[in-house]
Amino acid sequence: MRSSRRRPLLAPVLLCALAVLAARPTAADGDPGDDSGVSAQVAHLYQEASAATQRYEAGRHAAEAQRAQAQHYEELLERERLEMDALRKDLGRIARAQYRDGGGLPLTAQILLAGTPDQMMRNQHAFLRAGLIVDNAVGKRRRAEERLLADEAKARTAWQALEQRNAELAALKKEIDDKLEQARWQLQGQADAAVAAGSCRGAVRLDQPPIDGTHAWVAPVETYQLSAGFGSGGARWAHRHTGQDFAVPIGTPVRAAGAGQVVKVSCGGAFGIEIVLQHPGGYYTQYAHLAAVTVDQGQRVVAGQWIGQSGTSGNSTGPHLHFEVRVTPEMGSALDPVPWLAERGVPVG
Repeated sequence: MRSSRRRPLLAPVLLCALAVLAARPTAADGDPGDDSGVSAQVAHLYQEASAATQRYEAGRHAAEAQRAQAQHYEELLERERLEMDALRKDLGRIARAQYRDGGGLPLTAQILLAGTPDQMMRNQHAFLRAGLIVDNAVGKRRRAEERLLADEAKARTAWQALEQRNAELAALKKEIDDKLEQARWQLQGQADAAVAAGSCRGAVRLDQPPIDGTHAWVAPVETYQLSAGFGSGGARWAHRHTGQDFAVPIGTPVRAAGAGQVVKVSCGGAFGIEIVLQHPGGYYTQYAHLAAVTVDQGQRVVAGQWIGQSGTSGNSTGPHLHFEVRVTPEMGSALDPVPWLAERGVPVG
């Protein structure tokens, strides 16, 4: 399973950013019956769900960091409790020492009953010293108790804030995911209707993200899990599987694996809605079982450009992209796409 890159995010802006995403209207909000509008809505929600997931994961990492901080607080509190126990013992020891040294008499009485001036001075010095020790011990204990209470309050506040933030992040993420799931199946319904009618509904226009032009070849989808591989057998194929399947949700943006020209857009038969691209060097790539296309036949594309949205149209048991590499535009000339992509610097797996 591949994961899209995560960027470090500041915890204080997580909720604000997600709230904006959840509240922002999409292109389809004004006309839910418009075909292009549903595709655009899915594309927008797909990006928002991805952003929500990244922020939720950032919140989860923040929770782990907060948990470590809370553990640190607990260790500090335990040390402070031990120090307070030691202070109580010190106070008891001082009291016992005063009683023992004074023979049970208060130090003031010992000064008054001293037989000589030297003895009186010694008794007075001992009185002052003992008083200072007691005052220091009492003050230290009081400060330790105040620090203990403050640290306990800090730990409680940190945990409450963390739990509230993560609950809000989870709720916003679920709201976006629910909206996306509903829009995905609406998009798939339009695709199924087009396939049943044998009439493609034309290219939809989506706002695409900036394309990284540093790579000549890319994987056809950014985040995926591999399912059926090239050459595998199964009841759904007449002979052997002729491509590599990428298990992805409906509406996932499908990218041109490399620069080329669209030589085929169709929406009938076992492949459902499909696109075939011609690339320099005599190779062709096919993208099948789509829910929508975003390019027209004859159009030129670059590596990484969105050319469609994944689905489960045609002879398909579930949402996925069927990807083939061929030496002709038609079936029967397929190559194993995994090593073919690897030779071009795109490891798949």
